[in-house]
Amino acid sequence: MAKRLGKADREQPDPGTNGDITRREALEGIAGTVGAVIATTIPVGVAAQAAASTPTQATVALAAPARLMGAPTSAVGTRSPFAPPAGRTPVGNPVGSSLTPLHSLSGSITPSDLHFERHHAGVPAIDPATHKLVIHGLVDRPLSLSVDDIRRFPQVTRVHFVECSGNGRPVWVSPAPDMTPQRTDGLTSNSEWTGVPLATLFREAGAQAAASWFLAEGGDACMMTRSVPMDKAFDDALVVWAQNGEPLRPEQGFPLRLLLPGWEGNANVKWLRRLELGTKPWMTRWETSKYTDPLKDGTARIFSLVMDAKSIITTPSVPTKLSGHGWRSVSGIAWSGRGRITRVEVSADGGATWHDAELQGIVHPKAHTRFAMMWNWDGSGTVLLSRATDETGYVQPTRKALMDARGSGTDYHNNAIRGWRVEPDGGVYFHWET
Repeated sequence: MAKRLGKADREQPDPGTNGDITRREALEGIAGTVGAVIATTIPVGVAAQAAASTPTQATVALAAPARLMGAPTSAVGTRSPFAPPAGRTPVGNPVGSSLTPLHSLSGSITPSDLHFERHHAGVPAIDPATHKLVIHGLVDRPLSLSVDDIRRFPQVTRVHFVECSGNGRPVWVSPAPDMTPQRTDGLTSNSEWTGVPLATLFREAGAQAAASWFLAEGGDACMMTRSVPMDKAFDDALVVWAQNGEPLRPEQGFPLRLLLPGWEGNANVKWLRRLELGTKPWMTRWETSKYTDPLKDGTARIFSLVMDAKSIITTPSVPTKLSGHGWRSVSGIAWSGRGRITRVEVSADGGATWHDAELQGIVHPKAHTRFAMMWNWDGSGTVLLSRATDETGYVQPTRKALMDARGSGTDYHNNAIRGWRVEPDGGVYFHWET
Protein backbone atom coordinates (compact mmCIF):
# COMPACT_ATOMS: atom_id res chain seq x y z
CA MET A 1 0.00 0.00 0.00
CA ALA A 2 1.36 3.40 -0.92
CA LYS A 3 2.74 5.40 1.94
CA ARG A 4 1.55 8.98 2.30
CA LEU A 5 4.55 11.24 2.42
CA GLY A 6 4.89 13.53 5.36
CA LYS A 7 6.86 16.71 5.60
CA ALA A 8 9.89 14.87 6.93
CA ASP A 9 9.96 12.58 3.91
CA ARG A 10 10.13 15.46 1.43
CA GLU A 11 13.22 16.71 -0.26
CA GLN A 12 14.65 19.83 1.33
CA PRO A 13 13.29 22.96 -0.31
CA ASP A 14 15.36 25.52 -2.12
CA PRO A 15 16.42 28.54 -0.10
CA GLY A 16 13.73 31.17 -0.05
CA THR A 17 10.76 28.76 -0.04
CA ASN A 18 8.53 27.95 2.92
CA GLY A 19 9.20 24.21 2.78
CA ASP A 20 5.84 23.24 1.25
CA ILE A 21 5.67 21.38 -2.05
CA THR A 22 3.72 23.36 -4.60
CA ARG A 23 1.19 21.72 -6.94
CA ARG A 24 3.53 22.32 -9.86
CA GLU A 25 6.46 20.66 -8.04
CA ALA A 26 4.28 17.68 -7.19
CA LEU A 27 3.19 17.22 -10.80
CA GLU A 28 6.75 17.56 -12.05
CA GLY A 29 7.89 14.97 -9.48
CA ILE A 30 5.20 12.50 -10.50
CA ALA A 31 6.05 12.94 -14.19
CA GLY A 32 9.74 12.37 -13.46
CA THR A 33 9.06 9.25 -11.44
CA VAL A 34 6.79 7.75 -14.11
CA GLY A 35 9.35 8.55 -16.77
CA ALA A 36 12.12 6.85 -14.79
CA VAL A 37 10.03 3.71 -14.29
CA ILE A 38 9.21 3.49 -18.01
CA ALA A 39 12.84 4.04 -18.95
CA THR A 40 14.00 1.08 -16.81
CA THR A 41 11.60 -1.27 -18.63
CA ILE A 42 12.80 -0.44 -22.19
CA PRO A 43 15.68 -2.52 -23.57
CA VAL A 44 18.87 -0.56 -24.08
CA GLY A 45 18.87 -1.00 -27.86
CA VAL A 46 15.26 0.16 -28.20
CA ALA A 47 15.90 3.11 -25.92
CA ALA A 48 18.90 4.15 -27.98
CA GLN A 49 16.88 3.89 -31.19
CA ALA A 50 14.10 6.00 -29.71
CA ALA A 51 16.57 8.62 -28.55
CA ALA A 52 18.19 8.77 -31.97
CA SER A 53 14.87 9.09 -33.83
CA THR A 54 13.29 11.65 -31.49
CA PRO A 55 13.91 15.22 -32.68
CA THR A 56 15.02 17.78 -30.16
CA GLN A 57 12.03 19.84 -29.03
CA ALA A 58 12.35 23.59 -29.18
CA THR A 59 11.51 25.41 -26.01
CA VAL A 60 8.56 27.78 -26.09
CA ALA A 61 8.30 30.75 -23.76
CA LEU A 62 4.95 30.72 -21.98
CA ALA A 63 3.16 33.84 -20.93
CA ALA A 64 3.33 34.36 -17.20
CA PRO A 65 0.02 33.58 -15.47
CA ALA A 66 -1.76 36.35 -13.66
CA ARG A 67 -0.49 36.72 -10.11
CA LEU A 68 -3.17 39.11 -8.95
CA MET A 69 -6.92 38.73 -8.75
CA GLY A 70 -8.71 39.97 -11.86
CA ALA A 71 -11.51 42.45 -12.28
CA PRO A 72 -14.91 41.64 -10.77
CA THR A 73 -17.97 40.62 -12.73
CA SER A 74 -19.91 43.44 -14.33
CA ALA A 75 -23.43 44.23 -15.48
CA VAL A 76 -22.34 44.79 -19.10
CA GLY A 77 -19.24 43.26 -20.64
CA THR A 78 -16.53 45.36 -22.27
CA ARG A 79 -13.95 44.82 -24.97
CA SER A 80 -10.34 44.19 -24.12
CA PRO A 81 -8.26 47.38 -23.87
CA PHE A 82 -5.73 45.56 -26.08
CA ALA A 83 -8.27 45.11 -28.90
CA PRO A 84 -10.35 48.28 -29.15
CA PRO A 85 -12.69 48.32 -32.16
CA ALA A 86 -12.03 50.67 -35.01
CA GLY A 87 -14.45 53.59 -34.79
CA ARG A 88 -17.33 54.20 -37.17
CA THR A 89 -15.99 57.59 -38.34
CA PRO A 90 -19.26 59.53 -37.94
CA VAL A 91 -19.87 62.39 -40.36
CA GLY A 92 -22.57 65.08 -40.02
CA ASN A 93 -24.73 66.32 -37.17
CA PRO A 94 -27.62 65.60 -37.03
CA VAL A 95 -27.87 64.59 -40.72
CA GLY A 96 -25.06 62.19 -41.49
CA SER A 97 -23.68 58.69 -41.38
CA SER A 98 -21.13 56.44 -39.71
CA LEU A 99 -19.40 53.47 -41.33
CA THR A 100 -18.90 49.90 -40.19
CA PRO A 101 -15.16 49.02 -39.91
CA LEU A 102 -15.40 45.96 -42.15
CA HIS A 103 -11.63 45.40 -42.15
CA SER A 104 -11.63 44.98 -38.35
CA LEU A 105 -14.36 42.31 -38.17
CA SER A 106 -14.36 38.52 -38.39
CA GLY A 107 -17.16 36.15 -39.36
CA SER A 108 -20.35 37.58 -40.83
CA ILE A 109 -22.32 39.14 -37.95
CA THR A 110 -21.77 42.84 -37.25
CA PRO A 111 -21.68 43.82 -33.56
CA SER A 112 -24.73 45.98 -32.85
CA ASP A 113 -22.67 48.97 -31.75
CA LEU A 114 -20.68 48.86 -34.99
CA HIS A 115 -23.69 48.64 -37.34
CA PHE A 116 -23.53 51.53 -39.79
CA GLU A 117 -25.79 54.55 -39.31
CA ARG A 118 -27.51 56.84 -41.78
CA HIS A 119 -29.82 59.54 -40.43
CA HIS A 120 -31.74 62.36 -42.09
CA ALA A 121 -32.87 64.13 -38.90
CA GLY A 122 -30.79 62.69 -36.08
CA VAL A 123 -31.73 59.91 -33.65
CA PRO A 124 -35.07 60.41 -31.84
CA ALA A 125 -35.62 59.30 -28.24
CA ILE A 126 -38.83 57.25 -28.25
CA ASP A 127 -40.50 55.80 -25.17
CA PRO A 128 -41.69 52.27 -26.04
CA ALA A 129 -44.41 52.51 -23.38
CA THR A 130 -46.23 55.19 -25.40
CA HIS A 131 -45.16 54.28 -28.94
CA LYS A 132 -47.86 53.04 -31.34
CA LEU A 133 -47.84 51.49 -34.81
CA VAL A 134 -50.92 52.47 -36.80
CA ILE A 135 -52.06 50.29 -39.74
CA HIS A 136 -54.81 51.87 -41.87
CA GLY A 137 -55.88 52.63 -45.45
CA LEU A 138 -57.23 49.74 -47.51
CA VAL A 139 -57.83 47.44 -44.54
CA ASP A 140 -60.99 46.05 -42.98
CA ARG A 141 -59.85 46.64 -39.40
CA PRO A 142 -57.59 49.66 -38.81
CA LEU A 143 -55.19 48.94 -35.94
CA SER A 144 -53.24 50.93 -33.39
CA LEU A 145 -50.72 48.54 -31.84
CA SER A 146 -48.43 49.08 -28.89
CA VAL A 147 -44.98 47.51 -28.81
CA ASP A 148 -46.29 44.93 -26.34
CA ASP A 149 -49.21 44.16 -28.68
CA ILE A 150 -46.81 43.45 -31.52
CA ARG A 151 -44.57 41.25 -29.37
CA ARG A 152 -47.57 39.00 -28.67
CA PHE A 153 -47.68 37.83 -32.30
CA PRO A 154 -45.67 34.74 -33.35
CA GLN A 155 -42.08 35.88 -33.76
CA VAL A 156 -39.28 34.82 -36.09
CA THR A 157 -35.51 35.33 -36.01
CA ARG A 158 -33.53 35.71 -39.23
CA VAL A 159 -30.11 36.87 -40.36
CA HIS A 160 -30.06 39.63 -42.99
CA PHE A 161 -27.87 42.48 -44.16
CA VAL A 162 -28.91 46.10 -44.42
CA GLU A 163 -27.09 48.24 -47.00
CA CYS A 164 -27.48 51.89 -47.89
CA SER A 165 -28.00 52.30 -51.64
CA GLY A 166 -25.26 54.95 -51.50
CA ASN A 167 -22.74 52.38 -50.26
CA GLY A 168 -19.68 52.64 -52.50
CA ARG A 169 -20.42 56.22 -53.59
CA PRO A 170 -16.88 57.44 -52.75
CA VAL A 171 -15.47 54.63 -54.89
CA TRP A 172 -17.60 55.76 -57.83
CA VAL A 173 -17.08 59.51 -57.45
CA SER A 174 -13.60 60.03 -56.05
CA PRO A 175 -11.63 56.81 -55.47
CA ALA A 176 -8.26 57.04 -53.74
CA PRO A 177 -5.46 54.51 -53.03
CA ASP A 178 -5.64 54.98 -49.25
CA MET A 179 -9.31 53.98 -48.93
CA THR A 180 -10.05 51.24 -46.42
CA PRO A 181 -12.93 48.73 -46.74
CA GLN A 182 -14.70 50.93 -44.20
CA ARG A 183 -14.52 53.91 -46.53
CA THR A 184 -15.33 51.96 -49.69
CA ASP A 185 -18.19 49.78 -48.42
CA GLY A 186 -18.84 50.53 -44.74
CA LEU A 187 -22.54 51.33 -45.26
CA THR A 188 -23.51 47.68 -44.97
CA SER A 189 -23.93 45.55 -41.85
CA ASN A 190 -25.29 42.10 -41.07
CA SER A 191 -27.37 41.18 -38.03
CA GLU A 192 -29.70 38.62 -36.50
CA TRP A 193 -33.13 40.27 -36.37
CA THR A 194 -36.16 39.25 -34.30
CA GLY A 195 -39.69 40.40 -35.00
CA VAL A 196 -43.04 39.54 -36.56
CA PRO A 197 -43.69 38.97 -40.28
CA LEU A 198 -45.39 42.03 -41.75
CA ALA A 199 -47.81 39.68 -43.52
CA THR A 200 -49.11 38.59 -40.11
CA LEU A 201 -49.94 42.17 -39.14
CA PHE A 202 -51.56 42.91 -42.49
CA ARG A 203 -53.72 39.79 -42.21
CA GLU A 204 -54.72 40.84 -38.70
CA ALA A 205 -55.79 44.22 -40.10
CA GLY A 206 -57.64 42.60 -43.00
CA ALA A 207 -55.59 43.93 -45.91
CA GLN A 208 -57.89 44.35 -48.90
CA ALA A 209 -57.19 42.73 -52.26
CA ALA A 210 -57.11 46.12 -53.98
CA ALA A 211 -54.05 47.18 -51.95
CA SER A 212 -50.92 46.90 -54.09
CA TRP A 213 -48.61 49.32 -52.24
CA PHE A 214 -48.09 50.44 -48.67
CA LEU A 215 -46.49 53.53 -47.20
CA ALA A 216 -44.07 53.16 -44.26
CA GLU A 217 -43.54 56.22 -42.07
CA GLY A 218 -40.89 56.73 -39.42
CA GLY A 219 -41.03 58.68 -36.19
CA ASP A 220 -37.96 60.89 -36.76
CA ALA A 221 -38.20 64.63 -37.33
CA CYS A 222 -38.09 64.30 -41.12
CA MET A 223 -40.90 61.69 -41.01
CA MET A 224 -39.11 59.41 -43.42
CA THR A 225 -41.68 57.85 -45.76
CA ARG A 226 -41.20 55.18 -48.42
CA SER A 227 -43.60 53.38 -50.75
CA VAL A 228 -43.24 49.58 -50.84
CA PRO A 229 -45.00 47.02 -53.06
CA MET A 230 -47.39 44.74 -51.16
CA ASP A 231 -45.67 41.69 -52.69
CA LYS A 232 -42.69 42.41 -50.42
CA ALA A 233 -44.95 42.49 -47.36
CA PHE A 234 -46.22 38.98 -48.11
CA ASP A 235 -42.75 37.72 -49.01
CA ASP A 236 -40.22 38.27 -46.23
CA ALA A 237 -40.75 41.76 -44.72
CA LEU A 238 -40.56 42.01 -40.93
CA VAL A 239 -41.38 44.48 -38.19
CA VAL A 240 -38.47 43.95 -35.80
CA TRP A 241 -37.78 44.93 -32.21
CA ALA A 242 -34.53 43.06 -31.52
CA GLN A 243 -31.08 42.90 -33.07
CA ASN A 244 -28.40 40.34 -32.18
CA GLY A 245 -30.35 39.16 -29.16
CA GLU A 246 -31.05 42.55 -27.56
CA PRO A 247 -33.54 45.38 -28.12
CA LEU A 248 -32.87 47.54 -31.15
CA ARG A 249 -30.43 50.33 -30.44
CA PRO A 250 -31.83 53.86 -30.87
CA GLU A 251 -29.60 54.38 -33.93
CA GLN A 252 -31.18 51.30 -35.52
CA GLY A 253 -34.79 52.29 -34.97
CA PHE A 254 -35.73 51.51 -31.36
CA PRO A 255 -38.37 50.47 -30.52
CA LEU A 256 -39.60 49.24 -33.96
CA ARG A 257 -38.24 49.25 -37.46
CA LEU A 258 -39.30 47.88 -40.81
CA LEU A 259 -36.92 45.28 -42.25
CA LEU A 260 -37.09 44.59 -45.98
CA PRO A 261 -34.43 41.89 -46.53
CA GLY A 262 -32.20 42.57 -49.53
CA TRP A 263 -33.68 46.01 -50.28
CA GLU A 264 -31.94 49.35 -50.02
CA GLY A 265 -31.47 50.60 -46.48
CA ASN A 266 -33.53 53.78 -46.79
CA ALA A 267 -36.69 51.72 -47.35
CA ASN A 268 -36.07 49.82 -44.10
CA VAL A 269 -37.81 52.60 -42.21
CA LYS A 270 -36.62 53.10 -38.62
CA TRP A 271 -38.71 54.23 -35.64
CA LEU A 272 -41.71 52.80 -37.52
CA ARG A 273 -45.00 54.51 -36.57
CA ARG A 274 -47.43 54.18 -39.49
CA LEU A 275 -48.29 51.79 -42.32
CA GLU A 276 -50.90 52.88 -44.87
CA LEU A 277 -52.18 50.55 -47.61
CA GLY A 278 -53.09 51.94 -51.03
CA THR A 279 -53.24 51.30 -54.76
CA LYS A 280 -50.14 53.18 -55.99
CA PRO A 281 -46.84 54.58 -54.73
CA TRP A 282 -46.99 57.88 -52.85
CA MET A 283 -43.99 59.35 -54.75
CA THR A 284 -42.49 60.96 -51.65
CA ARG A 285 -39.39 63.15 -51.79
CA TRP A 286 -37.33 60.14 -50.69
CA GLU A 287 -38.21 58.24 -53.88
CA THR A 288 -38.24 61.09 -56.39
CA SER A 289 -35.66 63.78 -55.66
CA LYS A 290 -33.55 61.21 -53.82
CA TYR A 291 -32.85 57.50 -54.17
CA THR A 292 -33.42 57.46 -57.92
CA ASP A 293 -30.87 56.56 -60.60
CA PRO A 294 -30.40 58.95 -63.56
CA LEU A 295 -29.26 56.92 -66.58
CA LYS A 296 -27.13 57.85 -69.58
CA ASP A 297 -30.13 57.85 -71.97
CA GLY A 298 -31.80 60.68 -70.05
CA THR A 299 -34.26 58.47 -68.16
CA ALA A 300 -34.10 57.52 -64.51
CA ARG A 301 -34.64 54.30 -62.60
CA ILE A 302 -37.11 54.65 -59.75
CA PHE A 303 -37.87 52.10 -57.04
CA SER A 304 -34.60 50.34 -57.78
CA LEU A 305 -34.94 48.72 -54.39
CA VAL A 306 -33.03 45.44 -54.68
CA MET A 307 -29.34 45.43 -53.81
CA ASP A 308 -27.38 43.40 -56.36
CA ALA A 309 -24.65 40.85 -55.61
CA LYS A 310 -21.47 42.34 -54.26
CA SER A 311 -18.25 41.35 -52.51
CA ILE A 312 -15.25 43.01 -50.90
CA ILE A 313 -11.94 41.57 -49.71
CA THR A 314 -11.43 42.78 -46.16
CA THR A 315 -8.01 41.23 -45.55
CA PRO A 316 -5.45 42.01 -46.77
CA SER A 317 -6.53 45.58 -47.35
CA VAL A 318 -5.64 49.12 -46.42
CA PRO A 319 -4.13 49.84 -43.86
CA THR A 320 -2.37 46.44 -43.79
CA LYS A 321 1.25 46.03 -44.88
CA LEU A 322 2.28 42.48 -45.71
CA SER A 323 5.35 41.17 -43.96
CA GLY A 324 7.01 38.00 -45.11
CA HIS A 325 6.37 35.92 -48.20
CA GLY A 326 4.35 32.70 -48.18
CA TRP A 327 0.84 31.48 -47.55
CA ARG A 328 -1.84 33.75 -46.09
CA SER A 329 -5.61 33.94 -46.14
CA VAL A 330 -7.47 36.28 -48.49
CA SER A 331 -10.83 36.84 -46.81
CA GLY A 332 -13.89 39.02 -47.20
CA ILE A 333 -17.68 39.17 -47.33
CA ALA A 334 -20.20 38.76 -50.13
CA TRP A 335 -23.95 39.41 -50.20
CA SER A 336 -26.93 39.74 -52.52
CA GLY A 337 -30.43 41.16 -52.17
CA ARG A 338 -31.73 38.48 -54.54
CA GLY A 339 -30.98 35.46 -52.36
CA ARG A 340 -28.02 33.31 -51.35
CA ILE A 341 -24.45 33.75 -52.48
CA THR A 342 -23.51 30.58 -54.35
CA ARG A 343 -19.97 31.37 -55.44
CA VAL A 344 -17.15 33.80 -54.75
CA GLU A 345 -14.08 33.81 -56.95
CA VAL A 346 -10.79 35.43 -56.04
CA SER A 347 -8.12 36.58 -58.48
CA ALA A 348 -4.52 37.09 -57.37
CA ASP A 349 -3.36 38.38 -60.74
CA GLY A 350 -5.60 41.33 -61.50
CA GLY A 351 -8.41 39.29 -63.06
CA ALA A 352 -6.35 37.17 -65.49
CA THR A 353 -7.36 33.98 -63.65
CA TRP A 354 -10.02 33.27 -61.02
CA HIS A 355 -10.22 30.63 -58.30
CA ASP A 356 -13.16 29.58 -56.13
CA ALA A 357 -13.01 30.71 -52.52
CA GLU A 358 -14.49 28.73 -49.64
CA LEU A 359 -17.88 29.96 -48.39
CA GLN A 360 -17.67 29.75 -44.61
CA GLY A 361 -20.47 29.13 -42.15
CA ILE A 362 -24.18 28.98 -42.99
CA VAL A 363 -25.01 30.76 -46.24
CA HIS A 364 -28.20 32.63 -45.39
CA PRO A 365 -30.32 34.29 -48.09
CA LYS A 366 -29.90 38.06 -48.29
CA ALA A 367 -27.10 38.04 -45.74
CA HIS A 368 -23.36 38.55 -45.57
CA THR A 369 -21.36 35.41 -46.30
CA ARG A 370 -17.72 35.14 -45.25
CA PHE A 371 -15.37 33.77 -47.91
CA ALA A 372 -11.69 32.84 -47.76
CA MET A 373 -8.95 31.50 -50.02
CA MET A 374 -5.32 30.68 -49.24
CA TRP A 375 -2.80 32.66 -51.31
CA ASN A 376 0.93 32.09 -51.63
CA TRP A 377 2.52 35.52 -51.99
CA ASP A 378 5.93 35.36 -53.66
CA GLY A 379 6.77 39.01 -53.08
CA SER A 380 5.85 40.31 -56.50
CA GLY A 381 3.40 43.14 -57.14
CA THR A 382 -0.14 42.10 -58.00
CA VAL A 383 -3.83 42.96 -57.67
CA LEU A 384 -6.32 41.00 -55.53
CA LEU A 385 -9.97 40.99 -56.67
CA SER A 386 -13.18 39.21 -55.65
CA ARG A 387 -16.29 38.42 -57.70
CA ALA A 388 -19.62 37.19 -56.29
CA THR A 389 -22.38 35.15 -57.92
CA ASP A 390 -25.84 34.70 -56.38
CA GLU A 391 -28.45 31.96 -56.72
CA THR A 392 -30.18 33.74 -59.63
CA GLY A 393 -26.96 33.43 -61.67
CA TYR A 394 -26.21 37.17 -61.44
CA VAL A 395 -22.45 37.85 -61.47
CA GLN A 396 -20.90 40.93 -59.91
CA PRO A 397 -19.85 43.22 -62.83
CA THR A 398 -16.69 45.16 -63.49
CA ARG A 399 -16.66 48.93 -63.12
CA LYS A 400 -16.45 49.29 -66.92
CA ALA A 401 -19.50 47.07 -67.46
CA LEU A 402 -21.48 49.04 -64.89
CA MET A 403 -20.45 52.34 -66.45
CA ASP A 404 -21.38 51.09 -69.93
CA ALA A 405 -24.83 50.03 -68.73
CA ARG A 406 -25.73 53.04 -66.57
CA GLY A 407 -23.38 55.88 -67.36
CA SER A 408 -21.88 58.14 -64.73
CA GLY A 409 -25.10 59.97 -63.79
CA THR A 410 -25.90 57.86 -60.73
CA ASP A 411 -23.79 57.00 -57.74
CA TYR A 412 -26.33 54.66 -56.13
CA HIS A 413 -26.11 50.84 -56.26
CA ASN A 414 -22.39 50.71 -57.05
CA ASN A 415 -21.60 47.00 -56.85
CA ALA A 416 -18.63 46.92 -59.24
CA ILE A 417 -15.71 44.56 -58.63
CA ARG A 418 -13.01 46.24 -56.58
CA GLY A 419 -9.86 45.08 -54.83
CA TRP A 420 -6.36 45.79 -53.58
CA ARG A 421 -3.02 46.45 -55.24
CA VAL A 422 -0.14 44.76 -53.46
CA GLU A 423 3.33 46.25 -53.96
CA PRO A 424 6.60 44.25 -53.70
CA ASP A 425 7.40 46.01 -50.41
CA GLY A 426 4.13 44.68 -48.93
CA GLY A 427 2.20 47.94 -49.20
CA VAL A 428 -1.52 47.51 -49.92
CA TYR A 429 -3.58 50.12 -51.80
CA PHE A 430 -7.17 50.33 -53.01
CA HIS A 431 -7.73 49.31 -56.66
CA TRP A 432 -10.89 50.37 -58.48
CA GLU A 433 -10.12 50.11 -62.22
CA THR A 434 -11.85 46.88 -63.24
